Amino acid sequence: MPVAANTVVDGRYRIINRLGSGGMAEVWCAEDTQLDRKVALKILQPRFAQDREFVERFRREASAAAGLQHPNVVSVFDRGEFDGTYYIAMEYVEGASLRDLVNRGMSVEAAVGVTRQILAAARFAHSHGVIRRDLKPGNVLVDRHGRASVTDFGIAKAGVSEITQTGSVMGTAQYLSPEQAQGLEVTAASDLYSIGVILYEGLTGRVPFEADSAVAVALKQVSEVPRPPSELNPAVPRALDAVVLKALAKDPANRFASVDEFAAALDAAEKNPSVAPFETAVFGAPPVPPPESAEAREAPAGPPPEGPPEQPRRDQRRPRWRWAIVAVLVAALVGVAVWALTRPGQVVVPSVIGQTEGAAVQALEEEGFEVEVAETQGDGDPGRVSEQDPRAGEEAAEASSVTITVVIGPGVAKIPSVEGLPERQAVRKLDKAGFRVKSVARFSDEVAAGRAIGTDPSEGTELAREQTVTLRVSKGPDLVEVPSVLGVDQAIAESRLRRADLVPNVETEESAAAEGTVITQDPGSGTVPRGSEVTIVVSTGIESVAVSSVIGQSQQAARATLRAQELKVAVQKQDVPSESDDGVVIDQSPAAGTRVQAGDTVTILVGRFEEPATEFPEEG
Repeated sequence: MPVAANTVVDGRYRIINRLGSGGMAEVWCAEDTQLDRKVALKILQPRFAQDREFVERFRREASAAAGLQHPNVVSVFDRGEFDGTYYIAMEYVEGASLRDLVNRGMSVEAAVGVTRQILAAARFAHSHGVIRRDLKPGNVLVDRHGRASVTDFGIAKAGVSEITQTGSVMGTAQYLSPEQAQGLEVTAASDLYSIGVILYEGLTGRVPFEADSAVAVALKQVSEVPRPPSELNPAVPRALDAVVLKALAKDPANRFASVDEFAAALDAAEKNPSVAPFETAVFGAPPVPPPESAEAREAPAGPPPEGPPEQPRRDQRRPRWRWAIVAVLVAALVGVAVWALTRPGQVVVPSVIGQTEGAAVQALEEEGFEVEVAETQGDGDPGRVSEQDPRAGEEAAEASSVTITVVIGPGVAKIPSVEGLPERQAVRKLDKAGFRVKSVARFSDEVAAGRAIGTDPSEGTELAREQTVTLRVSKGPDLVEVPSVLGVDQAIAESRLRRADLVPNVETEESAAAEGTVITQDPGSGTVPRGSEVTIVVSTGIESVAVSSVIGQSQQAARATLRAQELKVAVQKQDVPSESDDGVVIDQSPAAGTRVQAGDTVTILVGRFEEPATEFPEEG
C-alpha cells in the first residue's frame, strides 16, 4: 500500500505530509496517535526491503541512534515493519537543516555555535563506540531555538560489527576524510575531519574542495591543501583559521586527538582570536617523490665508479616506509579513477531552490532527471522549492530521480494547553507550535500572578501556523480598598460600598444607637477582591411601647394592663371624697399614649375613700 496523507502506519502513526527522501528511505511527518505528538517517520523504500544489506543498514541506524539519548542527537522512539517494509519513528525537529542555514549565510559566531553542538553529539556518539562517518549539513537539523541535532545514522559504524568492510567508500565526497576517500579504516578522527568541513562551509559558504565530479573532489581531499577560510571571509580571525586547518589535516595523527581537544581549540580561538594556537603548515598534503631521470633508467648495471665515497643524499636517507605509503596512496587514486571511468553516466544536478514548482520540474527534466515532488508546511514562499535531494552541484545517475520539496504554506496546528505555566514557558510552547503570541494581562482569583490563564482561541483549536494567539496572563486578584461606613446612615453606606465595586449585605440589630445607623461592618478595612461582599449591621434602636390608659380601672386591672406591656407599675394612694373612686385609678404618669421603653415604670394614682367620722352633739 503506497504511503500518503492520512495513511496509518502500523496502527499507530497517521501520516501528515512528506518531509523529504534520501537514497534509501522517505521521511514523513506523522502523528503518534497513542502519545498525541508529532514524529518523523522514516520508511525504507519498498525496493530495498528485500535487500539484506539495506535492511541491515536500516536496522543499524535504529540501533545506533536508539542508544544515543542526547540533546544534540535526534531521538529514536520506535521501529517496526509495515506493509512489507520497515520504518523508524524519530523525534520531529521543527526548524531547518544546517544546509538551509548555510545557503542563507551564517555569521562566524553562529557557525562556531552550531559546530560546538555537533561536537557535543560526536563526543557522545564516540563515547558509545559509534562513528558517524557521514556528517554533513544535510544531516544536521536546527530548531527554532537554535538547538542543533544530528540525524540519519544510516551508515554509522558501531564497534567492529559493520556491513561495509575496509575498502568501500561510504559518505558524501565533499565531506569525506582522506582516509575515507581511499577506502581505508575509518576512526573518530574521520568524523572530526567532516566537522572541520562543516565549520569551513559555515564560515565561508563553500566547501574546501569543489570539482565537476565526486571523484575529482575525492582526489582533492587526498592531495590538495584547502585555502584558509579568512581568504574567503575576512571576518574569520587568524586563530579560527588555524583550528579549521588542523581539523582538515590529511594525516589523522595531525588532527585533533579528540572532540574535547577540538572544542578546547575553539575556546582558545574565541578568547584570543588574533593568535594561532598552533602551527598549521604541517597539515598539508604528503610529499610526492621526484620522478626518476631518463639517464638513471638507461644506465647499465655494474659496479659504481671508483672515487671518494659520497655522502648519502637527504632523499636517499628517507626510510622506505614513506615510499610504501606513497605507493599505497597512488594505488588508491588509480582505483578511484578506474571506478570513475567505468561507472554509469553521471549528470550534475542543477539548482532549483527558490524556483516555482513548474520551473523546477522543467529544469530538471531538461537535464534528464525524473522528478518527485514532496510538499511541506512551514516558512517560505508558497509554491516555491525549499529543498532538493540530491542538492545542487552533486552528481547523480542519468534518468535517476530528484526530489524537490515545495512549500504549501505554514499549515495548521492545534493550540497547545498552557494553563498554569509561567508566561515565558507558555510563550515558548506556543512559539514552538508555530504561532505568533500576543500577551495580555488579566485579573484572576484562581491563577497566580505571572502564570497563564489560557488562550484565545482556546486550547485544542486548529489554527494556521504564523497566526496570532492571544495569551491571557494573570496579574493576580483584582483588589479594592474597603471604605469605612461606621456611624453612617444605611442608604449612604450602601452607596459608598457599591461605588467601590463591593456588594453590601445588610443585617439589623437592636441598639441604643439611632435607628438606621451602621453600628458594625465586616470586613472593616483593608483590601478584598473586587465584587466581594461587605456585611453592615444597622441599628433598629431600642424597642418602645405606647403607655395604655388605665384611668378608671381598678388598681388590679390597671396593674395587669401595664404589665402586659412589659412595664413596671408604681402605686400611689390619694384620698377621694367619693366612695365610687375608692380603689380606682384616678391618674397615671406618664400619660396614656406616651412611648416608653419596655421595663420603664408607670406610676398610677389610686383613689382611697374613708368614711368620715360621725360627730354626735354633746349632752349638756
